[in-house]
Amino acid sequence: MPWKETSVMNVRTEFVLRVFEAKVAFNELCKEFGISRKTGYKWKERFLEQGLTGLNDQSRRPDASPQQLSENSVCKIVKLKLAHPSWGPRKIRMVFARSYPDCELPSDSTFKRVLDNAGLVERKTRKPSNESGRITNRIEAKRPNHVWTVDFKGWWRTRDNNRFEPLTIRDLYSRFVLCTQSLPDSKSDSVKSAFENVFSKFGLPEVIRSDNGSPFAASNSPMGLSRLSAWWLALGIDLDRIPPARPDQNGSHERMHRDIALEVEKRSASDFTTQQSALDVWRNTYNHERPHEAIAMQVPADLYTQSTRRFDATQIELDYPIDYLKRMVTTGGSIRIENVRVNVSVALKGWHVGLKLESNDRYGLWFSRLRLGEVDLKTEKFQATVRDDIKGKSTAAQ
Repeated sequence: MPWKETSVMNVRTEFVLRVFEAKVAFNELCKEFGISRKTGYKWKERFLEQGLTGLNDQSRRPDASPQQLSENSVCKIVKLKLAHPSWGPRKIRMVFARSYPDCELPSDSTFKRVLDNAGLVERKTRKPSNESGRITNRIEAKRPNHVWTVDFKGWWRTRDNNRFEPLTIRDLYSRFVLCTQSLPDSKSDSVKSAFENVFSKFGLPEVIRSDNGSPFAASNSPMGLSRLSAWWLALGIDLDRIPPARPDQNGSHERMHRDIALEVEKRSASDFTTQQSALDVWRNTYNHERPHEAIAMQVPADLYTQSTRRFDATQIELDYPIDYLKRMVTTGGSIRIENVRVNVSVALKGWHVGLKLESNDRYGLWFSRLRLGEVDLKTEKFQATVRDDIKGKSTAAQ
């Protein structure tokens, strides 16, 4: 008799029970049930070993496969993903390779399959864009400390209602994060103090890229100089500003801010101190553990080295060519030339500017390597150069 799928367990049970009645020969019993002797012996042995549960269908999948991940490896992959929810399969795979060097390293597709099966792969949809392209006249970082990027991460509140707004500084070439420090405010003095700490530890960059917001720039100052950016210039650092309302021109820095939002801000801490500690841990992970596709899946610490340009706050002196007049800008932002007082900018107070005679009663006014405009002694006015956001093309005084 053929075994119907709908009553297979009943038929198998009847078969093995009749095997032990010893009234019918085994060969004849197999013929009656329409099965081979081999199948009959299989069900008899399973019944003896496991009882009635042994008569259930069993998976035909092999116990082991050369392409099958062990349960231990799957658990390790999932654990890494849960620790870094915003990281994709490729990043998780690189971290797995470093964390478990003795384990066999599965392929990218295997990591994606494991995370997909675990429901840990975020489905992303791309929105159509009307942009035809991006401005490409930014300075391209060629080496560590060539270009640093800086901005404030948008603020959030800790669970005890403290405002938390970190200043973020990063080396563009290596992606190494130099600072993620929440400041008491975003005023120039607070930001300068943070930069002094970073400069003391890592040295000076060649260029700093920022947006046009305070305290990095000032809309009512020649060439947009603020007290902070004037200090950078005095230290020998060039400025590179992105155009207004174009955060995409500092895209990799903005992406880092999104990572902070997903991995730190989303799980706000109980108080300010704990939140800063959590952000410090995140920065260490970002620099030393997280692979970056833009640097061939290396970690930033693999590429970053400290600058050879050391910071010394006690030796900042602006020198100008011998044929320039040198004048100190007063606390009110003015200078004196031939008994004429001319207003320049309070952003330059306490610094020396250089004045080069260019025609009768007209001087070109320089600060560090930037020509800021002209001083006309007849009108006793300073005319600033029409602002064209600095792109790292400042000209040295001749």
